[in-house]
Amino acid sequence: MRIAYVTETYPPEINGVSLTVERAVQFLRARGHQVNLIRPLQPGELARDDANELRTAGLPLPMYPDLRFGLAFSWTLARRFQRSKPDLVHIATEGPLGRAAMMAARRRQIPMTTDFRTNFHVYSAYYRLGWLRPVIARYLREFHNRGRLTFVPSRTIQNQLAAEGFRRLEVIGRGVDTTLFSPTRRSRVLRAEWGMSGDDEHALLYVGRLAREKNVELALRAFEMVRYLRPRTRMIVVGDGPMRRELEKEFPAARFVGVRRGKDLADHYASADLFVFPSESETFGNVTLEALASGLGVIAFNSAAAADLVVHGDNGLVATPGNESAFIGLVCRSVAMDADALAAMRARARESALHTTWDKVLGRFENRLAQTAFADVLEPRRRIAVV
Repeated sequence: MRIAYVTETYPPEINGVSLTVERAVQFLRARGHQVNLIRPLQPGELARDDANELRTAGLPLPMYPDLRFGLAFSWTLARRFQRSKPDLVHIATEGPLGRAAMMAARRRQIPMTTDFRTNFHVYSAYYRLGWLRPVIARYLREFHNRGRLTFVPSRTIQNQLAAEGFRRLEVIGRGVDTTLFSPTRRSRVLRAEWGMSGDDEHALLYVGRLAREKNVELALRAFEMVRYLRPRTRMIVVGDGPMRRELEKEFPAARFVGVRRGKDLADHYASADLFVFPSESETFGNVTLEALASGLGVIAFNSAAAADLVVHGDNGLVATPGNESAFIGLVCRSVAMDADALAAMRARARESALHTTWDKVLGRFENRLAQTAFADVLEPRRRIAVV
């Protein structure tokens, strides 16, 4: 296939969406598909415009100055599509660049698919912009319903979006590198750096952006409660974001280690004991799957990836969304578990992640792209109407 792949976030930006998109592009290219990546130019990068990649103009996001959105004229992209003749345009993000690509694809009558990856309408409440939620939700619904198929990462999100009028939704899920993220990377040296002298002491771990919509403060409040029960418990916070300084000041007992990548990140996962993830705004939450693969019991709300992957009392503990007291109680309960029970939970966590490989997930994605790209040829009498 010839695929125009449009995204407003891509490495060197580091976030769950950018890394997942990069993996998908690499997979499709390795499978022999011609992927023309269209994304914003990042600071410090060289301009590029060739058959493999177009880097467009971009500006920082207002609430996330370290992230950017892309800018392009739809007629410019339409001319590009006329030259490159893609079989399919896949749009990973819903910003100005994604919208321009959608208009260009419709103008050239090219089949188009989209990803729903971020709950932007939900985020508005965390920034005192709740009044904008219906406006943002309407934009997102109209955007995605113009595509022939919208890929979503979890059943929870599929059900939520369907109830809001989104159509043609398909769950693809996410994968994990179970070789990189593995209990075998547990490091006594790293645990000693955290001030831990033995395996009878517990390290709680959070990985993700330090932003309001991630609800990180709840994990840290749970840690403060745990310290009354087990004073030797440690809290490790991996990640960065606009709330870091505020959280470091309010919770000085926690250890903030910044962004970690690759093997270093995998070492941090494996060297902890329990993964505490309080976000209720996720569409999936790749970190949940990485934690399970690393052999960590997961404490989370019963939504997104946790709803699909965590079995309460088996490989983790889940609280009813919105019930913060229950979440804190589960963190306390997990730390109070005896050594054998915790070891069994961690072993089952690892087992539950072993079947969610990227090759399987992206193989399904590839097949659905092909079916959508050539639907009019393969099934001319059952063409999918585009609204």
